[in-house]
Amino acid sequence: MNLPMGAPIFPAGKEPMPPGITEEERESYLQAKKYEKWMTMGMESCAAKTAIAGAGGFVIGGFFSLMSSSFAYEDPLLRQTLSTQQKAREIFKEMGRGMWRSGKGFGKVGALFAGIECVFESYRAHNDMVNPIAAGFVAGGVLARNAGPKAAFGGGLAFAAFSAAIDLFLRRETPDED
Repeated sequence: MNLPMGAPIFPAGKEPMPPGITEEERESYLQAKKYEKWMTMGMESCAAKTAIAGAGGFVIGGFFSLMSSSFAYEDPLLRQTLSTQQKAREIFKEMGRGMWRSGKGFGKVGALFAGIECVFESYRAHNDMVNPIAAGFVAGGVLARNAGPKAAFGGGLAFAAFSAAIDLFLRRETPDED
């Protein structure tokens, strides 16, 4: 019984479907909504954001190293006793080691920054410019901690400034073209 000015009450699983969804499609629709909810929860978790940033940083770092290795100076006298196949094998091994090393570094920085920013955003419950700046300061300090407190503070300031510049660039409003 619906009361005037009252919200209708439906039994669980018998709610009205959105327009275009038939009663036969109810089960698949509810299943899709459940998967969508799980994916949203996963993508909003700090662990997923940290893992994605770390993996993305690893790929970008490896790609940058691959591109920069093509400009590396190769001394022809360094490997003159090796055959062409052996030289190529050695060069590819060096490229792989460089890609691994650079990928690990970029991945570490990306995961560290994204994880710290996500924790700040979750704790503050705000998505504003404070989060990337604070996360940049902490991440820069953590990355430079082995060089001493002065370097950690300077690294934090530099990373915070870089984070602010990048975030300001990405958050800028595009002009309306009327």
